[in-house]
Amino acid sequence: MDNRGFDLEDRLEALEDATLKRSLTPVDRVAERGYFAPPSGSELPVLDSTEALVFASNNYLGLTDDQRVENAARQAAATVGTGAGASRLVTGDTMVHRDLERLLAETKGTERALAFSSGYAANIGTITALEPDVIFSDEYNHASIIDGCRLTDAETIVYDHCDAGSLRSKMQRRLDAADADTDESWLVVTDSVFSMDGTVAPLAEICDAAEAFGAWVMVDEAHATGLYVDGGGVVQAEGLEDRVQIQLGTLSKALASQGGYVAGSEELIECLVNDARSFVFSTGLAPPAAAAASEALHVARHGDARERLWENVSHLRDGLESMGFTVLGDSQILPVLVGDREDALALASALEDRDVVAPAIRPPTVPDGTSRIRVAPMATHDEEDVVACLEAFREAGAEVGLL
Repeated sequence: MDNRGFDLEDRLEALEDATLKRSLTPVDRVAERGYFAPPSGSELPVLDSTEALVFASNNYLGLTDDQRVENAARQAAATVGTGAGASRLVTGDTMVHRDLERLLAETKGTERALAFSSGYAANIGTITALEPDVIFSDEYNHASIIDGCRLTDAETIVYDHCDAGSLRSKMQRRLDAADADTDESWLVVTDSVFSMDGTVAPLAEICDAAEAFGAWVMVDEAHATGLYVDGGGVVQAEGLEDRVQIQLGTLSKALASQGGYVAGSEELIECLVNDARSFVFSTGLAPPAAAAASEALHVARHGDARERLWENVSHLRDGLESMGFTVLGDSQILPVLVGDREDALALASALEDRDVVAPAIRPPTVPDGTSRIRVAPMATHDEEDVVACLEAFREAGAEVGLL
């Protein structure tokens, strides 16, 4: 009988040969520093004895071990339970969820918000529930947006990264090719902060283009929520709440929890409650996660964590550029451009030898010739930590011949 299974050994060997095979490296805690274990497969990990500085996390505000956030999660677990127990449409809808959604809507300047079990689920659920005829998508959008586009019957048209002129020309071309009497629904989708490049989408120009053609705009604020004015994202920083019909984000980055959200009009949220399959057919977000995110958002809005983060970002960018490194982007994500894949891997390894964790990002995640080290500081890194990171880059860069 023919073997119709899968040759997994060959797949893994191919990944190994291409230096693309990834491994899990457990850490003792999620914070600005920790003890890491070498890849252990299915065995229990054994933590290394050297503590490393973490400049690779999306825990931008450093709130995962904040006492207030931890206490909120504990109280929710003790009062409501550790899990929702069912879909929100069955018995999994609790006051903890409603409190989080109220605060998210207030922060995002919308009528209502809806919490999903993940940011990934929020993206695919929203795009598929809307059932657009045509989607215009930034070429560097997150995989969850790309997969959401693939799951619809929509024609997806990709425009050049952060280029509103490219978007406008693609929309005009589509209009010229379409029947003049068409009633197509058009959706423009973009991240606000792009996780591998640190770039920030020109949202006002994107809104201008969309409005010129009557399209809706959907913005994923995964890497921006909590970091800008009043704990909002780029949409809030630029005052575009009335021009962006759909705002999304995650609770798992600056908000130190798990899950995702969508914010918009009352009608949008009601449609998602009924039609977003990733919401309808998923158990509700765990109450401790919802409570942790709610408290983290409160801290982001009313504390000084955002200011401390941006101070660290400025210090790191200035220091890296003064050494001669090219740092991309305009956000809290600082991609240090290396170029060659092997050089990037060598630099990441040399940094790790100096107890600084900052990963090499290489193709196919980024285009050929643009391999980089993705540096992401936290608000909880102190000045000594930032100086140690910079010194590690100076020594490691010299060791591998990049400085």
